[in-house]
Amino acid sequence: MKVRIKFKKYGALRFVGHLDVMRYFQKAMRRAQIPIAFSGGYSPHMIMSFANPLGIGLSSEGEYFDIELKEPISSEDAVKQLNAVMVEGMEVLSFRQISDEKKMTGMALVAAADYLCTPKKTTLPEDVSDKITAFLAQPEIRIVKPTKRSEREVDIRPLIYAMYAKDNGIFMQVAAGSVENLKPEIVLKAFYDYLGYDYEKIPYQNHRMEIYADMGSENERDLIPLEDLGTEIITE
Repeated sequence: MKVRIKFKKYGALRFVGHLDVMRYFQKAMRRAQIPIAFSGGYSPHMIMSFANPLGIGLSSEGEYFDIELKEPISSEDAVKQLNAVMVEGMEVLSFRQISDEKKMTGMALVAAADYLCTPKKTTLPEDVSDKITAFLAQPEIRIVKPTKRSEREVDIRPLIYAMYAKDNGIFMQVAAGSVENLKPEIVLKAFYDYLGYDYEKIPYQNHRMEIYADMGSENERDLIPLEDLGTEIITE
């Protein structure tokens, strides 16, 4: 049985890197007595894969990883047992059964993500909505993106699905995953370059709100939260 776990990461733990988060949850599985399955061979390890690891410094309420169980446990019990061993800065939000198909793993499905980017030391200008509209109206938004060997110029406009002012911050929905992955700080820098401002002088706190799979066709996007592709586990 395959399961998808959704969790939030906040406070000081937003500065903990992906490998440490993975090790943290491996220990949490043991302490919470979750019947997680192990791989075979001479060096067995927990079967666990994260959908789209979060960058250091970002908080989130929409993080996911998939595991395999060797025996069923109810979603309600699993969430309670895991949260009983969580520390401040981590909270498990859901525990749902997912399809056994390899193509339905979170890592393979990720297509988009929502972010709320809030300036730390200032407020947004009153006309920021008009400025965002003008920014998105450009036929192209070209940036220079570093590669392993050099750098190349790319157009990020097709990768920005939505962007608007919200709660004294900037909400954006952008492409994510292994095929195309656009970080919120890249969009913010391009926006401030467009305005003629120095992005480095206006620090932001970036918060990931959700991760999506695209269940639409080649010509029409249909974004579904990864959590919604699973079902609650109920045991007697």
